[in-house]
Amino acid sequence: MGQTFQPAEVFHPGEYLGDELRERGWSQLQFAKIIARPVQVVNEIVNGKRGISAATAKAIGLALDTGPEVWMNLQTAYDLHRAADPDPGIARRVKQAAA
Repeated sequence: MGQTFQPAEVFHPGEYLGDELRERGWSQLQFAKIIARPVQVVNEIVNGKRGISAATAKAIGLALDTGPEVWMNLQTAYDLHRAADPDPGIARRVKQAAA
C-alpha cells in the first residue's frame, strides 16, 4: 500500500472562516445574514464547535467566491485527521478473504 500524506497540523475550517471574515471586516452577525443562517451557526463554526455541512459550504462558497469545495475539503481533512485509526487487522482480513 502507498504512503499517504499526513499534514503536521490540521485546523478546523472555522479558523479559516474567522480569518476570512476579519480580512473582509465582516462580523459574524453580518455574515450570518449574508448566508441566511442563524448567527449561532456561524459562531459555532468559527469557534470550532460545529462542522460545515454541504448546504452551508455552498452558502459560504457563494458568499466568499471560493466555491463550496474549498470548505468541504477543509472539513473533510479536519474530520479525517480527528478520526480514530481503523483496526489494523482489516488488511489481514481482506487478504484472508481474497485467498
